Amino acid sequence: MKASINPQIRSTHTFLLPGPPRELQPMFRNSVMSTLRSIVKGPPPFERRFYKIAVTGESVIEEKIGKTILAIPGIELGYCARPGEVDVRMIGDHKALEQADGIVRARLGDSIFTTGEETLEEVLVKLLTQKKQTLGIAESCTGGLLANRITNVAGASVVLLAGYICYANEAKIDILGVDSKLIEENGAVSEPVARAMAEGARSRARSTYGLATTGIAGPTGASKEKSAGTVYIALASPDENTIVKKRFFPSERETFKQLTAQAAFELLRRKLIR
Repeated sequence: MKASINPQIRSTHTFLLPGPPRELQPMFRNSVMSTLRSIVKGPPPFERRFYKIAVTGESVIEEKIGKTILAIPGIELGYCARPGEVDVRMIGDHKALEQADGIVRARLGDSIFTTGEETLEEVLVKLLTQKKQTLGIAESCTGGLLANRITNVAGASVVLLAGYICYANEAKIDILGVDSKLIEENGAVSEPVARAMAEGARSRARSTYGLATTGIAGPTGASKEKSAGTVYIALASPDENTIVKKRFFPSERETFKQLTAQAAFELLRRKLIR
């Protein structure tokens, strides 16, 4: 957790002390508590705002909002980064937070996928359900992680029709109908193959969308042309040409898979909120 602390905000602590003896509790409630209530008008006037952003680096977010937010008197600003995701937290009084909130929303906009505790996959399931749309998934390098995360969400069965783990080239050809010539000419990790995988998943599952991943998790399998960490993510939909994004996540295998899943989910979310 990285935090930018405004000196005008001080830490508060709560101490639990033993209460008065049972026989003195009525007196305590009638006299002492009434006096305390007259002194303490309510809880400290501090509120909290929370934002989750996917596939945007912490340094990029800080550059966009950091100095401007901390220039507002009475604001504490903090960041918490995980693979493919950053939490932005602000604490302050209501008036200051309203001003800060306007800045965050204006500068980060659609990058914010929730202002609550929802995961990115929970947001996707909710959006697909609201729109009465469905999803088919084709995974190579992520090995089923996308489907696993989606099916961890209650109600996923309404929107996820099928998931295909096509790790071998033969599986891409046999299960998804990818043309073998595309693989021979471009390699399995390529834009044409990613596009064919997404379209094959959508066709096989008869879903609204087809989402596909194919990449090199490493450390083996890389070449001069395609380094470990290279991944193609494709999204097939009924109303436009299939979108394919090339990303580069040079990291160990588990982190590579997490980053790829986040990027794939964010690609679909952006499509759903248009």
